[in-house]
Amino acid sequence: MIGFGTVINSAFVLAGGAMGFLFGRALKPRHQAIMVKACGVSTVFIGASGALKQMFTVVDGTLSTRGEMMLVVCLCLGGLLGEMLDIEGNIERFGAWLKTHSHSERDPRFIEGFTCASFTLCIGAMAIIGPMNDALYGDYTILTTKGILDMTIVMALTASMGKGPVFSVIPMALWQGLMTVLAAFLGPLMTDAALSCLSLVGNVLIFGVGVNLAFGKQIKVANYLPALLFAILWSLF
Repeated sequence: MIGFGTVINSAFVLAGGAMGFLFGRALKPRHQAIMVKACGVSTVFIGASGALKQMFTVVDGTLSTRGEMMLVVCLCLGGLLGEMLDIEGNIERFGAWLKTHSHSERDPRFIEGFTCASFTLCIGAMAIIGPMNDALYGDYTILTTKGILDMTIVMALTASMGKGPVFSVIPMALWQGLMTVLAAFLGPLMTDAALSCLSLVGNVLIFGVGVNLAFGKQIKVANYLPALLFAILWSLF
């Protein structure tokens, strides 16, 4: 069944949220704060390692770099477009709507948890290639693997930030559903070069999510999401 991989991924996210919520109720606020910092620092290193893996290569025993210009151009153009569209503001308004309609008004970190979890789950090559493999080949292995990773992330974030991260399943399911529908069109564009560019930019954005978790909101990560599109376009030329 087309889309079954996203269903599996969503189930893992909900399971992680349920476990995190039960575990988080036993934690004191100072313990929750420590977990937020831990999630932030971990995410910083996950993003940094993924980005550096794409940037550094060894040629004839010499360490060299690649992708610097692509990264600068894509982030600048993507950030400009995202700022014009106010993507971050729209996502936060949606988070506020969810907070009200889920009766979570007493949850002070609901919107922060929702946005951080949403960015982490939706940014990256797996959230694009996984649904495409599901749609084109009926292979949901990537999304199953992603689901296990997402479950761990959402469990930790829910334990430390309340119910907000659980609702990240909504934008994740919508995003991956869109990728599933567009698989026939986007599939031919997903060359090795495109995946490399996408992975580099995506991991830099994940790094930004980690910075916000560890040090307070410093970067409007959502406004840089169009950089992923520019990364794919860059690979075509």
